Parts: sequence; C-alpha cells; structure tokens
Amino acid sequence: MKKILLTVVLGIAAAAGAQATQPAQPAAPPTGSVNPPTGSVNPQTGSVNPPTSQAAAPVIKDPAEYNAYVAAIQQTDANAKISGLEAFLTQYPNSVMKNQALEVLMGAYQQQMSSSTDPAKQKAYLSKTMDTANKLVVADPCNERALALLAFFDRTMAQGGDPNAKQDLTDGKKDGEQGLSCLDKATDPEIKKMQPQMTGIFVSVIGIADLNDKDFPDAVKYLRQAVDATPTDFSVVYPLALAYLGQTPPDYQNGIWFAARAAAVAPPAAEPQIEKYARSQYVKFHAGDDGWAEVLAAAKANGAQVPIKAAPTPAEQAHKMVQDTAPDKMDFATWEFVLTNGAQADQDAVWNVIKGKPVQMNGTIISTTPTEFQIAGSSDDIDAKKADITLKFETAIPAKMIPKDGASFDFQGEPAAYTPNPFMMTMEKGTLLKAAAPAKKPPVHHKPAASQ
Repeated sequence: MKKILLTVVLGIAAAAGAQATQPAQPAAPPTGSVNPPTGSVNPQTGSVNPPTSQAAAPVIKDPAEYNAYVAAIQQTDANAKISGLEAFLTQYPNSVMKNQALEVLMGAYQQQMSSSTDPAKQKAYLSKTMDTANKLVVADPCNERALALLAFFDRTMAQGGDPNAKQDLTDGKKDGEQGLSCLDKATDPEIKKMQPQMTGIFVSVIGIADLNDKDFPDAVKYLRQAVDATPTDFSVVYPLALAYLGQTPPDYQNGIWFAARAAAVAPPAAEPQIEKYARSQYVKFHAGDDGWAEVLAAAKANGAQVPIKAAPTPAEQAHKMVQDTAPDKMDFATWEFVLTNGAQADQDAVWNVIKGKPVQMNGTIISTTPTEFQIAGSSDDIDAKKADITLKFETAIPAKMIPKDGASFDFQGEPAAYTPNPFMMTMEKGTLLKAAAPAKKPPVHHKPAASQ
C-alpha cells in the first residue's frame, strides 16, 4: 500500500463529500415504549440537532431495533461506533435505516484509516471502507458519496502500483460513469453543492481507465475536464499529456504544453525525468530545442497555454542552409536537399554556382555501363541503394576499370542538369580518380533532417 494513498483520505473525503452527511433520524416506535432524544442526532458526533419533521423521517417499528441504531450512532468513540453499527447491520439487515447506517459506517472506517499510522491497519480499514461502499451502492445505486469513494480509491490504487490495477480501473470507470449519470439526476442540496468535486473524481478515473485501454480521444475528453478543475494535480496532468501525444496523429500543441505543465507540478523526484520527456517531444515536433526554455518557463508560471512553433518546413530549412553555407562549401547531401525542397530562388542560388564546375567526391556504384555510371552520393541513398547521380563519360571505360556494383570509389564530374523529385543529378565529363588521390569533398554524411 503506497503511503501517499493512505495519507490523503481526509482531504479527499472533504473534497468528494465522501463522508456521510447526517442521516435521517428514525421516528420513535409507535408503541411509545422508547423516548427518542429531542431532535435528530448527528451520527458523526452524537450531538443533538433541532427537530426534523417526524412525518418525513423513516419509522422503525421495533423498539429494540430503534435503540440499537440510536445507541450506535451516538457513540463518540470511533471503535465503539463501528462495533455498534456492524452489530446493527448484522441483526437488522433489512432495516429502513440500513443505507444511513452503511453511510455512517463507511465514514467511520475511513476516519480510522486516515488517523492510523499502522500500515496493516490502514490497509484493513481501506478494504472495509470500500467493502461498505460497495454494499451501499448495491442498496442505493445512486449513492454519490459511496461512488466517489470507490472511484477515487480505485484510481489511486491503480496509479500507485497495485498489482490489480487493470481491474481497479475497470471497477473505477464503472463507478465513475454511474456517478456522472446519477449527478445529473441529483436533488440532494449537499450533493449538488459538492457536484464539481465529485465530477472531478468521476472524470479522472474514467480518463485514466481510457488511457490504460489506449482509447486516447476518450481519455483526452475526460482528463481535460479533470485538469481544468485541478490544474496542479500531477496525477491527471501527466496522463492528459500522454493521451494527447498518443493520438494518431499526435496532438503536439496540447501534448507538449501539458507535458511541460506536468514537469512543473511533478513531485521533485520525478521532475527531471518528466521535463526530459517533455523536451524530447518538443524537439521532435519543432526540430530543435530553440524556444523550449520559454515554453517551460510559461508552464512553470502556471500562465496561459502558449503555442508551440512547428518545425521549419523543408523549404524554410533549405533557405537557412543557403543563408548559412556557401554552395561551393556544401556537401552533396545538402545540394540534394536544397535542389529538392528549396524555393526556386534558393535552388538557383546553389545551381548557378555549381553548374559546369568540376566536382570531386566519393560515391557508391549502383549500376554501370562503359559510358555511364549510376551512383548513390548521399548516405541516405547509399543506405537505400538508390542512385542520385548519373555520371557520364566522354569515352568508354575499359571493363577492367569498371568498379563492381556496391563498390565505393572516387570520381570527378561536372554538374550539368538535375531533376528535383525524384532527385537525380547528371554530371558530365566523368573521370575515375585513383583510390589514393585525396577528394576535394569530404565523405558525404546524412541529409539534414526533414520536418516531422
């Protein structure tokens, strides 16, 4: 049992309204053999409240049953109250006060769980709390307090590493959906007052269950409601980020933002790992980490969501290459990228410099004839065994000098023409260079990364 699960109970009881409100005090038996206390009794404290309408109160006809119920709920000692209510429910399983007794017992178990420092006792009281809540839902399918308790604890146990997490979430989702349905029909003023907190509990467990089932759109639907209600709750903020990023295609705008928010609200021990993940998604989408620090700062400031700038388009990347590097200093892969993706002005800026100029480089033979070689010049095309250069010779090459397919060799040629897509550069005045001769161009590396 995770310690965090056992230390948040009272807070959740207040937020979710999980503790029972004052149940109706049964009217005295009509025999008059028992004199009821003046007014109704608060079952949590045993204090007497102003009288309620006797006509509206449930009636226990058996004086012994009446006395057993009142004696149990008036106990100020928690253990005595639990014992009294357990005995009452065992002896009078069909009492008109069964639901009220279960609700008070559920709250008493929960209170004992939260006040205990013994993990074994905490676990035992948790089990009794949930067992009583389940009995209450069987008896009263729209008991919102019991449904909220079950939904909350099922989700918390699942996220806390419980070995039965899948079943926890299945049960929790069922209770969450039932709770939402019942909230729409609720008339109890206390329940309506706590509706926002209860809605948050119900949508959270439904969203986590959907995420576990990889139903990402539905997970987003419910988890976004939960996060909007509790924006600093890491246990729903991080799952929301995963749900956005798990969609096809991923919703990077929302996913990256909520991943950054998750890093901002994560427990200290988890913060570095969550921040690393959020940054990796940013780089994947943006094709660089420029601007990431500003996004993270906005997330940590709990400000309004900021837009995530997409990766530069291939044309924008090509333009930057032309701005950053002179064409005669570019490698072949960069020429290929610009001539394939660049705007016409950028293509012209490169082509007008290299056209007709002798170029020495290394490539891999794809196929040959005595007067023409098909060559892969970029690493990507070498890996794909795909030609991107047609090297033409003015005189036929002797058979003994023709490299074998797949061989790496040095050559010289003059760029004469190109087609951008699929890319093919034609080089004329081809020359085979000696293996020991140094090439003016360094070996070609991979093409610049295209946008995601």
